[in-house]
Amino acid sequence: MTLCTAWALVSCGKTSDVVYVKDYLTDEMLKTDAYPAIRAAIEQCVANGGGTLVLPGGTLPVKRDFCFERYIYVSNNEHGLFRIAFDFDGIENLTIEGNNTLLLFTGFISPFYFNNCRNVLVKDLSIDYTRPFNAQGTIMATGKGWIDVKFPDDYRVSFRNEMLCFQDEEGTIYPYKSLLEFDGKKREVAYGGRDFWNYGLRAKRCDNGNYRVYVDDEVKVSVGNELVFGPTHRKCCGFTLDYCEGFELRDVNLYHCGGMGIIAQRSRDIALNRFVITPTPGTNRVVSATADATHFVNCGGYIRMTDCLFSNQMDDHTDIHGWYAMVREKSSPNSAVVWVLYGIDFATPGMKMEVVDHETMNVYGYVTVKEVKKYNSQLSEIVFNEPLPEGLQVGDGFGCAKQDPEVYIKGCRFQNNRARGLLIGTRGKTVIEDCYFHTPGSALLFEGDLMHCYEQSGVRDVTIRNNVFENCLYGNESWGTAYINMNCSAIDRENTRYHKNVVVENNTFRTSDPRLVDIFCVDGFVFRNNKVEQTSAYPFTLTDYEEFRVADCDHVVIE
Repeated sequence: MTLCTAWALVSCGKTSDVVYVKDYLTDEMLKTDAYPAIRAAIEQCVANGGGTLVLPGGTLPVKRDFCFERYIYVSNNEHGLFRIAFDFDGIENLTIEGNNTLLLFTGFISPFYFNNCRNVLVKDLSIDYTRPFNAQGTIMATGKGWIDVKFPDDYRVSFRNEMLCFQDEEGTIYPYKSLLEFDGKKREVAYGGRDFWNYGLRAKRCDNGNYRVYVDDEVKVSVGNELVFGPTHRKCCGFTLDYCEGFELRDVNLYHCGGMGIIAQRSRDIALNRFVITPTPGTNRVVSATADATHFVNCGGYIRMTDCLFSNQMDDHTDIHGWYAMVREKSSPNSAVVWVLYGIDFATPGMKMEVVDHETMNVYGYVTVKEVKKYNSQLSEIVFNEPLPEGLQVGDGFGCAKQDPEVYIKGCRFQNNRARGLLIGTRGKTVIEDCYFHTPGSALLFEGDLMHCYEQSGVRDVTIRNNVFENCLYGNESWGTAYINMNCSAIDRENTRYHKNVVVENNTFRTSDPRLVDIFCVDGFVFRNNKVEQTSAYPFTLTDYEEFRVADCDHVVIE
């Protein structure tokens, strides 16, 4: 069967709600590229208006030549023209039955993209890449200003103007911008680990086949550990959701991707059940997803995670937040020009928006969107039904007034990643229970800012109970100063109570770092009935510290 005849089957008159990829596969495709068969089956599902797409089991090699292509904006990732394997727009009542299939991608491919879809279930499949987006090598020797690294035999390592360069078998270049050391035995970020940023490193090939990489003198690493060269981009997320409603991942394994494991924006009612993000079993890889494991932006309804494992991704386990659009100028009594960080269509007619003071982070007014005039990917003019509040200043923010998905996280394991655990920023009821945390930074972070990432937050009802926090804070200070951090970007903290009503109870903290809580600008925080067990898992050298640091807060109870 040729590629053309595989696609021709889409219009052969099949009407069944169940579409089998095996009906479009040939033996040759299984050896080289199974994507033409997958695409033919997808197009039949689209023609059916939904139904069930059944994968055949085994390993399906997927290359980028015949993938879908579209330009998309992805919050907290890079926007651009992407090749997409499973691309669905406006489909409803779809089940993708994986049958324990491994989708093995080669090159820059985004596995799944869903736009304006309803009632989608993806289950029983795994995702991996033949060549990771990061590079990784074992540290064989080190000295002042240099590191000798041994790369895997199947790596294509070369030089461009004496600069180290990584490619795949097709000649695609995998650029890098950072170094991060992982413990070779524990398979986690090395104790005290930090990012060393660069955009290319001089190197040479040694007589023994290793590569000597020249670094700044401040870069200190240990022989036997793994050195990860982080990619310059956040591209090719595992699952991207836009304007979707009713989406579930069940028994899905994601071993690698070039961005976030799942990013959902402007979507609602999302469930992750036994979703596993971890490096490829049976390999030496220490990186799974190259950014956050999961990320939710301006979502609604509910977000549920049960019995998931998120391990070894290159950023946080979960981030849930809204957007702030920053005021550039007031263009009329009822309109303003605003700047948004990621080019997302953040406002729609009829949306009620809060107006936020950038110095206090307090809401001082509400307006309703009448019209949005988009100038380009970052600047828009919003016309409101009402006059803007008196005192609107450049730097103030607009955010959706209904940023309140209910969040339930139970029985999950969060470990061995870079940076922090859960970043919670919803105003809806949130419960985190029966989970395990082992993170190099803060296990739980509550923040919100109008200065850097422009992430809207301000929690109102959070319960954290019956969890185990084990030996967190073994990375660097920029990833957290306590197991639980709560803050915001307010300049005037005395008059700000950004977060409210958080209860931490009946948890176990096993720790060699005694800094449990560091919070400010909070109204209502209760820490009670928790067990703290001292360990010696990591050195603790600070002499000036507080177990509970509280500033500019009201109604705080520490028991």
